[in-house]
Amino acid sequence: MKWFVPVLVSIFLTLCCALPCSAQDKWGNLVVESGKVFDEMTRMPEEGIPESLLKDCYAVAIFPSTIGGGFIVGGKFGQGVIIAKDTTKHTWSAPAIFDLAGGSFGWQIGGQATDILLLVMNERGLDGLIQSSFKLGGDASVAAGPVGRDAEAAIDLQLKGGILSYSRSRGLFAGIKLEGAILSFNKEANASLYGTGVSAQDILITKKIQPSKDAERLLSSLSKY
Repeated sequence: MKWFVPVLVSIFLTLCCALPCSAQDKWGNLVVESGKVFDEMTRMPEEGIPESLLKDCYAVAIFPSTIGGGFIVGGKFGQGVIIAKDTTKHTWSAPAIFDLAGGSFGWQIGGQATDILLLVMNERGLDGLIQSSFKLGGDASVAAGPVGRDAEAAIDLQLKGGILSYSRSRGLFAGIKLEGAILSFNKEANASLYGTGVSAQDILITKKIQPSKDAERLLSSLSKY
């Protein structure tokens, strides 16, 4: 039984290391990860997002490692950030934490982690985000976004009127069908980052909230747009 004590100590240390970090660290890490995902998804020269869309959009939503599963029809859940552009000052807001749930990825086989990026192309879509829940395809039209440098010439003007969606999974990058998914403001997460009583309107519309240090990379990447 001499082996029992070392094994028990090893298990205890493992459990201690696995204890969750503070809530503020958790959401701060999500903001940092969102910045990394944005960088990676916008630096793909041949199959990336047309730069003109990034410059024209009103807001960007980034959901790192959203979990999906099933065969053909499946569900999903993820947490990420939405950041809005100030068109008068040419700056970006602090990132607001949102949940993404429901709907279907469309054609899929097996469970997988998928990075999702949404471009909100008009003011109406941005205003809708401050609702308690916002349904993609219901409260605002959503379509798989065009990719590649040559895609810009083929973009229909009506397409710019809604939300464009992109995904990256297992190294593959493409537009994604995201009908029926629900976006909702995470009050607890935003309270942890910015203080109690903070609303989506405070962060994204009136822009009263100052970004945390965790947002530096994301804001730096967005500044060129």
